Amino acid sequence: MPERTKRNVNLDLDLIRTFVAVVEAHSFTKAGRRLGRSQSAISLQMRRLEDQVGAVLLSRDPRHVVLTAAGEAFLPQARRLLRLNDEILSEVRGDDIEGEVRLGAPEDFATVHLPEILGEFARQHPKVALTVTCDLTLHLLERLREGQLDVALVKREPLGPDQGIRVWREPLVWVGADRSLLDGKAAAPLILAPSPCVYRKRAIAALDTAGRPWRCAYTSPSLAGQHAALRAGLGITVLPRDMAPADLAILGEGEGLPALPDTEIALLRARTAVPTAANRLAEFVLAALDRRHAMTSDAP
Repeated sequence: MPERTKRNVNLDLDLIRTFVAVVEAHSFTKAGRRLGRSQSAISLQMRRLEDQVGAVLLSRDPRHVVLTAAGEAFLPQARRLLRLNDEILSEVRGDDIEGEVRLGAPEDFATVHLPEILGEFARQHPKVALTVTCDLTLHLLERLREGQLDVALVKREPLGPDQGIRVWREPLVWVGADRSLLDGKAAAPLILAPSPCVYRKRAIAALDTAGRPWRCAYTSPSLAGQHAALRAGLGITVLPRDMAPADLAILGEGEGLPALPDTEIALLRARTAVPTAANRLAEFVLAALDRRHAMTSDAP
């Protein structure tokens, strides 16, 4: 018998846009409001998309919409398709977006992950004026509520309030100049950002739970100031693994330090933001971080 050839399937971008809206809204109903469609219409579109890709993308219950493993893998590709579609149309029409977008982010994340991403965005959209503010998460949330920011990247607890769209997750580690800083019986000297700070809270909670005494040896709101204190041997701190300077030691159970839960970065948008420019930046950042996370996950 002749071999049967597989029929190519053309993905429907409208269905993909609905899928991304559902993921970001965590709800069929909220996604329907955003897209101007009924909840039943959104459900039908999701069934059609799952038929096209041949996999279940979303797990549904009366209160939550959760990505399946297939959905997790499909999401960055879906965002990439939508971004490419929008870029092609923008180039053909010659109607590049313009306006001002005010982005907020934690200093450490902005320093390590954002410069290359924002540089590429600026090259693709030269008429958009970007203003970047680095601050603690609590302050960024206040600025967002008060209309001082259009888009914000904030730190959040993985099991805490489901705010924003998760864009990054990585393990936290203890960092210090060397292992001699820690005496098994003496209080651990901590280098911390001022309160409120997610890493400060995480470090203190982990040590308290483990029954390990600690003391605040140095406090600085600046990441550069914290790094200088670490290199001077004043104490230890908590950092995401990818942000730990190469010249400092990663410490752990061997030094009597407790394990730390992962950190998460989420993206939030203000309702008062300039819709086109702010949404384009948000989608660009989401797609870029999705690609970077995929490359990190695939690395040996």
